[in-house]
Amino acid sequence: MNLELRHLRVVCAIADTGSVTKAASLLGLAQPALTAQLQRIERTLGGPLFQRDRRGARATPLGELVLARAKVLLPAMKGLQDEAARLAGVTGGAGRYRIGAVSGALIGGLVHRLSTDIPNAQISTTPSWSAEELAQQVLVGKLDFTIVGACGHPGPIGDFGLSWRQIALDAVQVLLPARHPLAHRDEIELAELANSHWVMAPGDGCFADCFAAAATRAGFTPQRIYEADVNAGFDLVEAGEAIGLCRPTTRPVPGVVMKPLSGAPLRWRQMLGWHPQSDAAEMAEHVHQYAVEAYQESIARHPYYLRWLSRHPMFGPSTSTIG
Repeated sequence: MNLELRHLRVVCAIADTGSVTKAASLLGLAQPALTAQLQRIERTLGGPLFQRDRRGARATPLGELVLARAKVLLPAMKGLQDEAARLAGVTGGAGRYRIGAVSGALIGGLVHRLSTDIPNAQISTTPSWSAEELAQQVLVGKLDFTIVGACGHPGPIGDFGLSWRQIALDAVQVLLPARHPLAHRDEIELAELANSHWVMAPGDGCFADCFAAAATRAGFTPQRIYEADVNAGFDLVEAGEAIGLCRPTTRPVPGVVMKPLSGAPLRWRQMLGWHPQSDAAEMAEHVHQYAVEAYQESIARHPYYLRWLSRHPMFGPSTSTIG
């Protein structure tokens, strides 16, 4: 077998993710297929490239050599392709927008604005519950942008080597069935929901831990917590089986009401990420602007939250330009 650039990308994906399984998911391959491909690469190069144990896959000395050369060859090949595209009169990646998102709440508005402003743009979207997976896809060039969320104080998300810009900071809301005894209130104390069951979306972020910490501060330990997708979550809330936790960009649903928690004990940052050395970096300014506009369009569906924002100006859209 002759070694090709695609083989180097496989080796880099395993090293970047630290796992053959994660690399297979990132590359869109079945894990056994990627394992077999790695074995063929190792036979071609004459030895193992990774040591695999319970902590993941770590490069051997031979693997370190291959990775060092790959980090030179792969960018050089991309540079060649970009230069060839420019000489051919093609605008590199300027007309391509591959966008991944943990939540699709802003995708519709963002895509609409991009397609209206740039009618010939190549736009694709990728959903995932995993912010880490999307960030890794941006890192290896499979996506141009990702929209993810994180709770807690402002700052970078993880150690992915990406550039991040905040789209908005929100107070997490609770979803109640319309017949709930507290549904008429403007705000609800988290402690008043101590005896409730809860439902939240899956994901690999810190939100479950942040919620547990907020509940502890409110003086209780959450009872049963369901994990469900958006539609199933609404069904559980409407049936009176659980209280939901959501962002104010969530669409209104009949039979369910959305309310702020007093004191905003749970906060959610929506972030736009891109690779600082990619073509996407040149487009990040207007993509961020469109994401903010899509956010503003989403919260406009909830007049109660707009009123709440007028009293809490530290929350809401982040309109600063990218420096």
